Parts: sequence; structure tokens; C-alpha cells
Amino acid sequence: MNSNACTNKVVLEKYLSLPQGPRVQATYIWIDGTGQGIRSKTKSLESKPSKVEDLPIWNYDGSSCYQAEGSNSDTYLHPVKIYPCPFRLGDNVLVLCEAFKYNKEPTLTNKRKACKEVMVKAKEFLPWFGIEQEYTLLDQDGHPFGWPKNGFPGPQGPYYCGVGASRVYGRDVVEAHYRCCLYTGIRISGTNAEVMPAQWEFQVGPTEGIDMGDDLWVARYLLERVAEDFGVVVSFDPKPMKGDWNGAGAHCNYSTKAMRVNGGMEHIEKAIDKLSKNHIRHIKEYDPNEGKDNERRLTGAHETSSIHDFSSGVANRGCSIRIPREVSEQGYGYLEDRRPSSNCDPYSVTMVIVKTTCLEN
Repeated sequence: MNSNACTNKVVLEKYLSLPQGPRVQATYIWIDGTGQGIRSKTKSLESKPSKVEDLPIWNYDGSSCYQAEGSNSDTYLHPVKIYPCPFRLGDNVLVLCEAFKYNKEPTLTNKRKACKEVMVKAKEFLPWFGIEQEYTLLDQDGHPFGWPKNGFPGPQGPYYCGVGASRVYGRDVVEAHYRCCLYTGIRISGTNAEVMPAQWEFQVGPTEGIDMGDDLWVARYLLERVAEDFGVVVSFDPKPMKGDWNGAGAHCNYSTKAMRVNGGMEHIEKAIDKLSKNHIRHIKEYDPNEGKDNERRLTGAHETSSIHDFSSGVANRGCSIRIPREVSEQGYGYLEDRRPSSNCDPYSVTMVIVKTTCLEN
């Protein structure tokens, strides 16, 4: 176990309780060049910012984040959203940022800028999203948290929504993360233990437009940061364990205004038809490696569809697109795209769904 996990957090509280005067700490958060990693650093401000425009543009070493060459490494952080900080409390804040290169162009993994442009174009459709973020907790040696070191737990079956020390591993991390999301104002809607032991899920939404990507990325940051305090590693790998174990996804629930009212099923079916004609395009947007990560997960087994085929059905968790049974019965509501991987970029996912279903013939 890394010694970092052994530091005494009670001792830290003595220092965090010291008065900090009128100045505040702003933690700038951004996505690195992998399209999956989250980075952060902290800046002192003279007073609490009341709006994004109060925050200065900052810079960082892009060459250490896979985003620039060492000879031209300055990369810029443009604040886009403020959240209260659940770790430092008080007037301290978290600041979600977009990353830009030296030439003022967005970095390759800054998908937010393009996503926001799409959401502005589609604002008349009032697109709502809810993403079910699955993840796996690991020990610092990379072994699933709570699993026997020289073997495996019993077969899948008793762990999904399980209760009890023999079925559930890491609930402290989950509860702490949930409360942090509530504190920051993220619209977290629930959580549950998943099918594989040490695997969990939390749901964010429904949110509209760009807020889905913003809130999910910050929720991921909060999860990583909470797990750090517990000395536990978070994995968003879509297939962390080979064999007869479920993978991890980020199922995207989606609707437009027309889908949410009487007669909405017609619009849901039209959207599914459009999605069926763009399957390969979506698969490339649904993980950061253009489908290579998801290929290990979308096998047609373990509650997934095949990555090679498009399918849809009512209450069918083996389909690409699931229509919930209550939606089918009432004739309006939403659809669930089960293809996005757990390590997807929610900006890419929500952007391509809106482009396909709302902005293209």
C-alpha cells in the first residue's frame, strides 16, 4: 500500500480549520491530453468570485499533460463554470475550465467548445440527458477493491444493489462522493452497487444541453478526489477484468421536448431510426480511442449489444438502444443509448446524439 494512503486525515483537519482571511482558494480543473485524465491546480483569489467573468485565465505546462511540446508548452485555462468546494468549504471554489493551445485554438481533447456550439444550435429542441456512470474501485496495486488477493469472489449474482460486507466493497467512498455532489449543486440522481463486486454506478441528470458534460466531468473529479482520501483507486476502464465479469458503461438517457409529451413515441422512433444509420459514427465517439476500448466491452454478452450491430428494443438490456417499458406503455418519455463506455467524454456523446437526431436530415 502506498504511504500516501496512510497519511492521517485527522491531522489535516487541524490546518484546514485555520482562518484564511478574505482570500479564497480556487481549484482549476481540466481534461488532459488523454481525453480521460483529470488535472487540477489551485490559485489564490483576493475575494470570492460571483461569476465566471471574475476568474482570470490561467496557464499550465501542457507538455506534462500530453498537450504540448516542451519547447512551446504554455497551455491556457479558460474558466467556464464555478462550483462550491466540498473539500475546503467556506468561500473556496472549484473551477471547471476549457484548455486552449498557444494559438488560441482548443486542445484536441477540449470537446466542450464544439459541444456548446451544437447545444446552442439545438436549443429549441430542449435536449435533456441523464448519464449512468459506472466505475470500478481498485486497491493501489490495481486489484479490485475487496477481492481476494490470490483468487476471485463468487460468481456474479448477489452483488447488484447488494447489502452486506460479503457483497459490497467500498460503500464509504460512494456515500462520501454522493454528499460531495449534492454540496456542489451537481444534479446527482442516485447510486447503486453494480453487477461485478467493487463496481458501482452513479447517475447525473436530467440536465439540459452543455450542463450534462460539465456536471459529469466535475462529478468524476469529485469521485477521484474522494477516493484519494480513502487510499482507493477509481478505474473508468470499460472492461477492467477479463472473463465472466460485467464491463462498465455510461448509458446515456436522452429526450427532446417533443419526446416528453403525448405522442412522443413517434419522435423517439424517428430518433432511433437516425441513430441506426449512424452506428459506426457513434461508436467512434463513444470512447476516447474511437471504439477500441468499447470493443472489449460490447461483445453481446454481460448486458451489452455487439459493437458491430445496431439494435433496439423495449426493456432489453442487450440492445444498443433500450426503450424503458413505462415509456412504451405511456407513449412518450426518453430512450437509453447503452453503447457509451465508462471512460467516454460526455461532451462527445451528447454532441453526436444531438447532431444525429436534431440537426441533420
